[in-house]
Amino acid sequence: MKIIIIYLFAIFLSGNALADVTRHALPNNSTFPISRAVEVTADTTIIYHSGQLPSPANPDAPRGTREWAGDTEAQTLSVLKKFENSFKSLGVDFGDAVKLTVFLVGDPEMDGRMDFSGFMRSYSKYFGTEEQPNKPARSAVQINALAGGWLVEIEMVIAKPK
Repeated sequence: MKIIIIYLFAIFLSGNALADVTRHALPNNSTFPISRAVEVTADTTIIYHSGQLPSPANPDAPRGTREWAGDTEAQTLSVLKKFENSFKSLGVDFGDAVKLTVFLVGDPEMDGRMDFSGFMRSYSKYFGTEEQPNKPARSAVQINALAGGWLVEIEMVIAKPK
C-alpha cells in the first residue's frame, strides 16, 4: 500500500512539474511553429538569454562578404547552434523556450527585404517538430542593421521548471 501511495504521489509531482508552462495554440488548427501565447507559473525559473549573433559561415573568406557571413538561413542555423551549446550549461533545451524576439536585417540580395523564408527553414528544424513539438511565442521584425553587419540576431526567454 505504501508503494502505491508513493507511486501516486510521484506521478502527481511529475505532472505538476510539466504543468509549469501552458502553450496556447494559434487559431484554426494552424501548424505554423509558434504559439499564440505562453503562460508560465510563478514557481518556474525564468531565464532571459541575451541575443546571439551568428559565427562566420566561412571564416577563411574575406570578412564582410556573403561567403564569409552566409545568408539568412545559414546565419539563423548558426545562431540556434550557439543557443544549443549555451543551453547545456543552463540545464535547458529548445523545448523550454517560451518567447523569442528575432531581428532580421534586409538582405541586399533581396532588394533590402528580410529573408523570412530563409529564417523559417532553419527555425523550423528546432521548433514545432516531431522531436521537439513545443512552440514559443515569437516576434520577428526587420531592422536596419545589426552589429558586425549580420542579418540575424535572436534573443530568447526560457522557462525552467523547478
